[in-house]
Amino acid sequence: MNMNDTPALSRDTGLTIAGKTYNSRLLVGSGKYKDLNETREATEASGADIITVAIRRVNIGQDPNAPSLLDAVPPSRYTILPNTAGCYNAEDAVYTLQLARELLNGHKLVKLEVLGDEKTLFPNMPETLKAAGTLVKDGFDVMVYCSDDPIQARMLEDLGVVAVMPLASLIGSGMGILNPWNLSLIIEQSKIPVLVDAGVGTASDAAIAMELGCDGVLMNTAIAGARDPVRMARAMKLAVEAGREAFLAGRIPRRFAASPSSPMAGRVA
Repeated sequence: MNMNDTPALSRDTGLTIAGKTYNSRLLVGSGKYKDLNETREATEASGADIITVAIRRVNIGQDPNAPSLLDAVPPSRYTILPNTAGCYNAEDAVYTLQLARELLNGHKLVKLEVLGDEKTLFPNMPETLKAAGTLVKDGFDVMVYCSDDPIQARMLEDLGVVAVMPLASLIGSGMGILNPWNLSLIIEQSKIPVLVDAGVGTASDAAIAMELGCDGVLMNTAIAGARDPVRMARAMKLAVEAGREAFLAGRIPRRFAASPSSPMAGRVA
């Protein structure tokens, strides 16, 4: 085959959420760093375009006398994604995001998470569905932290959310992807972006998520809790990119027999 006849590789067109396209498929959190300077350096190293902010825990203007996260990750450079970390019912979650909209001058893109308990931080899906429906009707573009249940993911999509974010394992656990089969089912059925949220521990976890066909990965603890957060942020950037490239390239099928790297046909001796 002439080199000019080689089919072009599939090109990654970027991550599109609620009609906007982002270059990076890695989303990062803004908590757990030792200070705002480390937050800024790690965020820059990650290459992320979207930064999550826990409205109940991080100052973005609620306290004018305290340092603001927006000084380290300015909205002019990053898309700020307010989230409802620490909310345990639909009412609190809705109120928190309405507050965020006011603080961020009408910002519509938000991340909803309604937790079930303080021990597991597992999503409370009945309350999550309730809050998602309210927020969508109120004009928000809602990305949702959810269980890795394909039925629940479909229900959220039917409500009109712009992305589903099933957990890989418990928040902050670093256990990686415990149920790739459920994630694959969600990816297969979804017409909106699917992003792994929670449980990523190291670069290989992020790569596996992308190889499965996830549209992106969100993480915080895996970077902020590393011995060297800035270096880990760079590693995660490369892992997400590599996993996406591998997914687009198409892996070889698994076989229960060997297959020689060099073909037998046409051998010279």
